[in-house]
Amino acid sequence: MGLYPQPNNWQCGPFALKHALIMLGIVADENRVSRLAGASWWAGADEIKLGRAAKAYDCELKMVRRKNSLRARRELLLALRRGHPCLLCVENWNHWVTVVGAEKGKLIYVDSRKHPVVRVATWPQLRRKWQYLERNGRSRRQRDTLFDLHPVIPSFRVKTKARFSLNRARYLRRPENRQFASQWNEYFDDLSAICKPRTPQSRKVIPVGELLRRHGTMIRSEIDYWHGNIDKKKIEKVMKNLRIVAETYDFVVPMDQEKRAIAGLTASLTLWAAGASGIARRTSK
Repeated sequence: MGLYPQPNNWQCGPFALKHALIMLGIVADENRVSRLAGASWWAGADEIKLGRAAKAYDCELKMVRRKNSLRARRELLLALRRGHPCLLCVENWNHWVTVVGAEKGKLIYVDSRKHPVVRVATWPQLRRKWQYLERNGRSRRQRDTLFDLHPVIPSFRVKTKARFSLNRARYLRRPENRQFASQWNEYFDDLSAICKPRTPQSRKVIPVGELLRRHGTMIRSEIDYWHGNIDKKKIEKVMKNLRIVAETYDFVVPMDQEKRAIAGLTASLTLWAAGASGIARRTSK
């Protein structure tokens, strides 16, 4: 599970909801979301079906309709500031995408029909994809412009929310990082087992990124010792990926649990090294 393209033409809705949920720290499988929504290859999934699936994860899929592009943009940015990822039905209501962030006049969204799935667009670019022209009942020639927005709002207190920056989006878009993007949920799960998201009550904590910077050399040497032979560039890349996910969700470690976190990260990375490269026999000189 992670940020990767959909395997068919009809699962864009479940993928869009799955991407919104992971932004709220909820790991969901697109096939389960499809079953909950009742999505099918002949009908896909509309906002009613996706709303039913969202309820299974204690979330509400709201419906906001605007006929003015400036008001639609204002509603979208307001929802994002509140930490609510937004589903948009684009391309004449034929495809679902998930808007996850905004920065410096750019919108960051996830489109499961594209490769890479993480996209960056200007407002005019997104507006053209988003707007729907509906025939006006009073005139055959006149059409109304509609912008339908569907924020995903949790009904519980969210422990952590993803903060997708332009730099992180562009990093995930690089061809060499596609595997990392596809394993985003796995990185999140591993960190969730070892660290905690920052809260307003957090005191005397160390950001996970800082922890890895402080002790990265020691962790790499321990992995190399127990594994036997590991490509240093590969382990550095995995550690960088961990930092990116940790910083996106603002994971921290209480200072009195620093040693435990180091041990947990080292064990997790050692298991990754063994799974990726096997175990090399170390011979004494």
